[in-house]
Amino acid sequence: MNSNFWFTGIALGLLWFAHCSPNLNAMERPNVVIVITDDQGYGDLGCHGNPVIKTPNIDHLVSQSVSLSNYHVAPTCSPSRSSLLTGHWTNRTGVWHTINGRSMLRANEITLGELFRKAGYETGMFGKWHLGDNYPYRPEDRGFSEVYRHGGGGVGQTPDVWDNSYFDGAYFHNQKIEKAKGFCTDVFFSKANSFITQCVEEQKPFLAYISTNAPHGPLHCPQKYLDLYPNQSSAIAAFFGMISNIDDNVGDTRKLLKELGVYENTIFIFTTDNGTAGGDRVFNAGMRGKKGSEYDGGHRVPFVCHWPASGWNKKRDVQILSHAVDVVPTLLDVCEIKKPKDLVFDGKSIRSVFKSFPKAHWPDRFLVTDSQRVRDPIKWRKSAVMSQNWRLVNGVELYEIRKDPGQKTNVAKSNPAQVKKMRDFYEAWWAELQPTFAETTEIYLGHSKAITTSLTAHDWIQNQNPPWNQGQIRRGGAYSGGRNRKTAKQPGSSAAPLKHTGHWAVKVIKSGLYEVRVLRWPAESKTPIQSPLMPGKNVPGASNAFRANEGTAIPCTHAVLRIDGNDLKTIPVQPEDAMVSFRVSLEKGSHQLAPFFKTSRGEVGCFYAVVTKLD
Repeated sequence: MNSNFWFTGIALGLLWFAHCSPNLNAMERPNVVIVITDDQGYGDLGCHGNPVIKTPNIDHLVSQSVSLSNYHVAPTCSPSRSSLLTGHWTNRTGVWHTINGRSMLRANEITLGELFRKAGYETGMFGKWHLGDNYPYRPEDRGFSEVYRHGGGGVGQTPDVWDNSYFDGAYFHNQKIEKAKGFCTDVFFSKANSFITQCVEEQKPFLAYISTNAPHGPLHCPQKYLDLYPNQSSAIAAFFGMISNIDDNVGDTRKLLKELGVYENTIFIFTTDNGTAGGDRVFNAGMRGKKGSEYDGGHRVPFVCHWPASGWNKKRDVQILSHAVDVVPTLLDVCEIKKPKDLVFDGKSIRSVFKSFPKAHWPDRFLVTDSQRVRDPIKWRKSAVMSQNWRLVNGVELYEIRKDPGQKTNVAKSNPAQVKKMRDFYEAWWAELQPTFAETTEIYLGHSKAITTSLTAHDWIQNQNPPWNQGQIRRGGAYSGGRNRKTAKQPGSSAAPLKHTGHWAVKVIKSGLYEVRVLRWPAESKTPIQSPLMPGKNVPGASNAFRANEGTAIPCTHAVLRIDGNDLKTIPVQPEDAMVSFRVSLEKGSHQLAPFFKTSRGEVGCFYAVVTKLD
């Protein structure tokens, strides 16, 4: 294990520009297209043995590509993306959860987008980012020159455009909101295809990162894809239908590359972010576990790489153990892009395996994955230490994976030496990473590139999950018992009054006067704080759109500005108020911002806040 992985401060992260001098002319390098889907597992492909799902285009891609069949990620989405884009362990990057302020990629991380852009590539990001919605964590801040995305971790989640659904939504195009027509996955691929076409016309090499929010729930898709699965439950029909829609888009993009004449020299990667969220009810490729699990079903996923110009256009199955942390070093190696000399990866380039398989020598190694869906990481929590032949699960269960791919027989007692070796590795791994856990990723206030900052409850830091989707916002969060059932006081109940325990971790860049506007509903809804909302229009699928929930009225009497645990100002809420505005002097540095509304039942956090530097 390397000892100098971590490097402190944003300034050090920027020094790499001085050291990154490419070897090849940019136009001689291959283009790169990365398609990563959300919640699709290894078994959710026809070519992997699924007897129901229809994925002919991806199946064909696999038949003429190099596949990593022992490739692993994190068991949930944001963490996998952080490793894929940085080459670092997810816990090192500050991204070990999908909400709770723990899904923002630390500012001192250098992304694949930055590395490729510096090397002369046009860089585009389309769909799901889920690594931060505020400066400096947005994709446009992390090296992507063209961005077209939804907010948060999915269409209709709390940071997304209000009332968005999977159809006819509105998306962030280079920081501006644009309306779109059609199903979200089709829109994201369409925008990526336009980007690719423009790059080819301008004779510029490109990196296109196409990251779908499908087949993540809510389970919606066009009716024609639902109709492909008439004998399945509505949930499976929608889940598989969303994947079949992705499959059609993969086929269309590959066809476009041929039409544009760049097919031969384009690296086309297809992968997913974690184990299946629902397909295990039909087929799970013999694995144990699903999304969120420490067993292989939670983190072993497809990784398919096609590059005709390098001979990666024949079916090959590479069974060596690999991980998302290997992707950045491998792509830099393949594209002959120098990395900053101070940047050390947790992964390694596996180019030699692609080039000379099966003759390449590949020494065994240990890799770690875990699911830390908590405020702060917990040692051994839902963890797997992996080697080519072994899995140590939660520090106590040992499985010989070649003989027991379903992880049914714990052989820890008969292999104490192997258990000790893997535990020792984990102990050293944890000891190295643990000091970084306290480095809270903070949202910037008052930066020259973000004078106004919009905050949402998705990023509250607290010990229970905040309202992370707009359905929960509509239901009123803790006020209705939606996200804080243990403390919500129901009518006739003797439970304790509601207490707002969350906060936004913010970093004031420049001392001065700030306006803090607090809201129950997002600003674009133009709805008074105390008012209810009618349900919005539903869409095809197996579940209701988030907007199809009725909006609960919360009888707020006052708004209170709480900063660093101190209640600084209180303002009455009038019936017509859509927001309440505070003016406050903030000192440069780290703060905990926690405004809330007073109600007869106690405190309810302000689900939205807009902070603007005034002077």
